[in-house]
Order: sequence, then C-alpha cells, then structure tokens
Amino acid sequence: MAEAPRFFTGDIPRHYDEGLGPWIFADAASDLARRAAALAPASVLESAAGTGILSRRLRDALPASARLVVTDLSPAMLDVARTKFAADEAVDVAQADAMSLPFPGASFDLVVCQFGVMFFPDKVDAFREAARVLRPGGHLLFNSWALMRDNAFAQVAQAVSEQVFPEDPPGFYTYPFSYGDPAQALSDLSQAGLVAGHAELCLRREVTDPEGFARGLVQGNPIIAELAERGIAPDTVVSAMREELEARLGTPPVLDLKAHVFTARKPETAR
Repeated sequence: MAEAPRFFTGDIPRHYDEGLGPWIFADAASDLARRAAALAPASVLESAAGTGILSRRLRDALPASARLVVTDLSPAMLDVARTKFAADEAVDVAQADAMSLPFPGASFDLVVCQFGVMFFPDKVDAFREAARVLRPGGHLLFNSWALMRDNAFAQVAQAVSEQVFPEDPPGFYTYPFSYGDPAQALSDLSQAGLVAGHAELCLRREVTDPEGFARGLVQGNPIIAELAERGIAPDTVVSAMREELEARLGTPPVLDLKAHVFTARKPETAR
C-alpha cells in the first residue's frame, strides 16, 4: 500500500478535497495546527500533505516568520494544495517521499503529518527519517485514525464496497484504519529513537452535503479506478453510499470520528 498516493490522480484529488475534506479532515487539521503552533517552531516540514487541508491551517496558525515546507508524493494532490496559498505567502510546496526526504539533517524544528503515516511502508524507518531532518529537541507531530470499528462512516464505506464487489471487494477502505493501535505507534516511535506521548481525538460532524460526501467516498480515492476496470458506473455506487450513510447515520448523517494524535520529541544530543 506504499504506492497508494501515486494513484491519487485525475479528478481524485478534487473529490477528496471537496467531498471528504470538510467532513472528516478539516476539524482534525485545525486540532493539529493548534498543537503545532503551541510548539512555537521556526521551521516546519509537512509530509504526506495531500491537498493542503492541514497546510492551509498551519500557515494560518504559525507566525508569518515561520518557514513552512509542504510535501507529498503525489503531484496531483499538490496541485490542489498550491491553490490554497497566495503568491506572496511564505510556503514552499514540493514533491517528496516521506520515506526519503530530500532535506539535510537537522533542518526543521517540527515535522507534521495528517493521516498519512498509515500508508508508510515501514513506520519505524519513516519515523527515523523524520528524526533525521529534525533538529535536536525538535518534534514529530501526527494523527492517525483509530480502528475502523470506532469510525462508523468507514464501516459504511466498506459495507457498500462489499455489496458492489461481493466476490473480490477492494481493500482500500481498510488501509486508513490499519494503524489504529496507539501502543504500536508508540513502540515504533521509541524504536526510531523518539520520546512520544499520545492523546485521543473525538470529533462530531453533521454532514450537510451527504451527496457530496458520498461522492467523495467513491470518487475521492483509488477505488474509482477499480470501478472503471470492472465497468461499474460511479453514480450507482454514490447513490448506494448515500443511502447507506443515511440509513445508518441519520438524515443528514452525523459522523462520530475517532483518531489518535502523537507528539514525539527528538532528544537533545550530548555535548
């Protein structure tokens, strides 16, 4: 699943940003931006930035003097992210792989990542790479979804996927929730040489545009390519998704979202 970001191409980033962003990413991004600003960093690297939902909030929350570098593996996602900034804002946007960052060691005070670590093929190596570019005493800050059983919207998406593909359902919907055990994340961070703590994040959001949200769940992720391969019309699945969301979560759907937030510190080097 390490290659997942490469498949966020075509119209997927737009549907991801417009259909999913307001309902499942925006509030968590505001929380992460607040935590980032509280650390008072002078230089910040965002990895796996996607369409810039957190990036915009980071720029708003950080002092104008703070350096912000926004990176992602997918150029198509970054194309959307760039539209969120004025030409005179202090933001550098660049394609980069979080597993092999193109920056010298000890370059940043803070590395931050919103809902991206789940897709890293080797979490410990990714955390070591983040630690490499951090200055001594710097922080890695990220969030990850709790388990699917704690996020009903994801259960709905998976259920509809299994209805549409009864013989061979795609596995994409399960991946964002595959790193939901905080004990595992804390162990991985410790192996990477970071000192970490974690907090639970519980949010509630009423979806005032259920059609847009359903479309985001279908056309805002790589499952849309599998629909095309199997000759299934996206609108059919969007309709099924909306019906199931409203049947299970109300009209309009109310989302109870659960995630984990991790703050890890790179120890000071001995002098």
